[in-house]
Amino acid sequence: MDFTLDSEQTALRDAVRGLLSKSYDSTETRREITKTDPGFSEDVWRQLAEVGALGLPFAEEDGGFGAGPVEVSIVAEEIGRVLAPEPYLETILAAGLVADLGSPEQRSDVIGRVAEGALVLSFAHHDIADAVVATQSGDAWTLSGVKEPVLHGVRADLLVVTARTDAGVGVFLVDPSTDGVERTGYRTHDGGRAARVAFDGAAATPLGDPSADAADAVALAVARGQVALGHEAVGAIDVALRITTEYLKTRKQFGVTLNTFQALTFRAADLYVSAELVRSTVTWATLVLQDEPERAVEAASRAKLQVSRAGRHIGQEAIQLHGGIGMTAEYSVGHYTSRLTAIDHTLGDGSEHLARLASTVTDHGVVDPIG
Repeated sequence: MDFTLDSEQTALRDAVRGLLSKSYDSTETRREITKTDPGFSEDVWRQLAEVGALGLPFAEEDGGFGAGPVEVSIVAEEIGRVLAPEPYLETILAAGLVADLGSPEQRSDVIGRVAEGALVLSFAHHDIADAVVATQSGDAWTLSGVKEPVLHGVRADLLVVTARTDAGVGVFLVDPSTDGVERTGYRTHDGGRAARVAFDGAAATPLGDPSADAADAVALAVARGQVALGHEAVGAIDVALRITTEYLKTRKQFGVTLNTFQALTFRAADLYVSAELVRSTVTWATLVLQDEPERAVEAASRAKLQVSRAGRHIGQEAIQLHGGIGMTAEYSVGHYTSRLTAIDHTLGDGSEHLARLASTVTDHGVVDPIG
């Protein structure tokens, strides 16, 4: 199997890398941008739209570019490399549900504006549809309940909300400025933004047929988000590992560089193994998502578990191998560790995915032991 990028994919990577590396040329630049609301650069968001990144996975007839999971993964890795705080994942994930469930009019309106950079979406889900209940009165629907955390929920122009219906799980569009919606925003430890969103009889528009259970569509959309998060983690891990190995090659102790000490070299080698394992697992999950979407949920869980383990291992070891400087807020390696920790806890942490995978062990065939 050929894992190399084709010419168009390479051009996409180079365009996004050039844009983001210039916009976030240092940890200090990122810290200045995340210090004030909305926590990201509106100008960078507009430029991501100009290079086509925001419309990648959506059909051309809906205003997108007809690409797939591989192209999304390219953008996500570049975001991870510089810890770009733009709400790319949140918007792409939510818009994916519009693409899967929405009417032609909803798809054209929402996805077209997302691709243009004119619309920021937020996915109000948090894996618990029961937290919000949808009520129908004639042709009108209202939502009541609370979702938290909703990433970039205060800045979002449109909320895509999962809610409990008589049929199971429903997905609804909610204008956050409408009556009955209260958003309370706060900063997250990695410099991002999240919100508590309370619905009190808020008017909502169903995506697709509200009499049908949308649980499978939501699960697939979440799987796409988990795989994209995995690629963001891969990008962050690559840079954290590079920063650490460069430090070991230049920092001196007792008159020699730290990479002279065998114990530290072995620890760095372990980091490299973790980085390669998570990259291969996330890449595999991307190809499953592209070619066998019926297996995507399980593949995404496997990838997310590996992201959790590798992110914790590499983040913590990177700080330890830097010594005292690694603990300072001014030094970049701690910011990468913080973001990797946030990725672990987004769309299910490692423990949750391990439990989910373990619960399916008895579904597999039994093999005879060797010998």
